[in-house]
Amino acid sequence: MFAFIARQPILDRQRDVFAYELLFRDGKNNCFPDTVRDERTEKLIAKHYLTLGLDDISCNKKSFINFQKETLVNGLPSVLDPANVVVELSDALLPHDTLLDVCRQVKDTGFTIALDDHNLDPKWNEYLPYVDIVKVNVMQSDYDGVAKSMPRLLDSNVKLVAEKIDTQQDFEIYLDMGFDYFQGYFFAKPEAIKQQNLPTSQLTLVELMGVSSSETFDIERVNSVIEHDVGLSYMLLRFVNNPMVNKRYKITSLRHAITYMGEVELKKFVALLALANLNDNKPIELLHLSLVRAKFCDLVAHEAKKGDNPPVGFLVGLFSLLDAILDQNMDTLLNQLPIDDEVKFALSGGQNDLSIYLVLARAFESANWLKVIRIAGLLKIDQKRLHSMFNQAIVWGNGLRQSVSPHFPETKA
Repeated sequence: MFAFIARQPILDRQRDVFAYELLFRDGKNNCFPDTVRDERTEKLIAKHYLTLGLDDISCNKKSFINFQKETLVNGLPSVLDPANVVVELSDALLPHDTLLDVCRQVKDTGFTIALDDHNLDPKWNEYLPYVDIVKVNVMQSDYDGVAKSMPRLLDSNVKLVAEKIDTQQDFEIYLDMGFDYFQGYFFAKPEAIKQQNLPTSQLTLVELMGVSSSETFDIERVNSVIEHDVGLSYMLLRFVNNPMVNKRYKITSLRHAITYMGEVELKKFVALLALANLNDNKPIELLHLSLVRAKFCDLVAHEAKKGDNPPVGFLVGLFSLLDAILDQNMDTLLNQLPIDDEVKFALSGGQNDLSIYLVLARAFESANWLKVIRIAGLLKIDQKRLHSMFNQAIVWGNGLRQSVSPHFPETKA
């Protein structure tokens, strides 16, 4: 259905994903597209670009969506399921009284309503009986003002989302204040650094990462490590038997896997396996974001005809959040991680092809479409093709995430 889209996670108090806000490039101001395409155009898009439905893009979580004012006034698309869609409304769209009427209409159709960019002005009190969720941009509201408004909001029986939460400290502050959900990339930032050296158990996993970054592959060493760890063995077999990777054969061992998959693909999965185990006490979305970046950077590297042994594009995306996973400074980690120099240079902030792929991935995550277009020109890759790659990375990440978390719902890709 959608070819050009981005998403941003909204996490609950336990730092699990509650929903995703969806941002559409082919609609005005990242809104849900309102243009009716003809059949020929739909077939063209479907042929050349991987299109996603809401279930695919949101992993069967709720979707927060902004709509154009014409769509709100004329009625929401019938294809949308009120059980899965949260309609975002803001005073930037329509005059106050008109927006209140729209709010009542949307509520009557069964949709959940989120009041976006709430500025805490008492004039919005009359909206609260029709609103289920209030989103507060903490960057635009001072702490004292938010704290003063909390009793009124809590008495209104609405759920509260703190937007622009980009540090662990902010998360703790607004968690204590009583917010229910949090939007921002605080979960992708390291917490307070407590140690300089990794414990022995983590060093083993880091060693596996290093093996994946080498041109040669020491299967005896990798086999020895995995065979002596029941958890690693179990997760490896879940990975390599995942339908996103292998739809034909049941793989029963590491040696079988390397025969079936080949050395380069197995290197990716050994690195992924190690990272998934390092991520044990962190939000699953942190690993999910790493998976999407890994696949996307890998696809871009292939498109740019960059060598794939070692699979540097994949590794730079996969390891890009290693500092947040281990709560350590990235440069400190890289000194302990025996990975490819080109990957290490990009992760440490150096500028090379791999670092450009990372910047591009972040541009997609933040729906910075102008930056996507600029980098597409720099890489000489059609920007619509890049959208297709990012969509493919999302579907792949959704599928692999099921291997990491057996309780995570299946996608409908």
